[in-house]
Amino acid sequence: MTETFESTPSEATIGVSAEERNWAMGAHLAGLLCALLTSWFFGIGGAIGALAVWLIKRDDSVFVAAHAKEALNFNVTMGLAALLLIGLSIFTLGLGLIVTIPAAIALAIVWLVCTIIAAMRGKEGQPYRYPFTLRLF
Repeated sequence: MTETFESTPSEATIGVSAEERNWAMGAHLAGLLCALLTSWFFGIGGAIGALAVWLIKRDDSVFVAAHAKEALNFNVTMGLAALLLIGLSIFTLGLGLIVTIPAAIALAIVWLVCTIIAAMRGKEGQPYRYPFTLRLF
């Protein structure tokens, strides 16, 4: 595949198969599902689904690999943010809950909305970059 991930949205759909678009969407939704199922693990569990898709498809499709890496980075970032909020609550002996509970709710909403947008972009065959994300991988 000669298409690069950084192409414009109108060019991105050219050369991206329906299977690749499904895998790209699946990378984001797998992260969402794993995060929901492993919420006891501070949200880092969301990275497991995206990592699995990346490991399976990284050599087959640049498009899918880019979406899976983006989902992996985002879920790791959200997990680290959740750990930071938990640490703040513990460090302040519970007084920080006044700040951390609303921040956790906002974080969950941002995480859910961004993941849905990314999954839709993947299904449309378009590239997507999550906002507020550490690019670790």
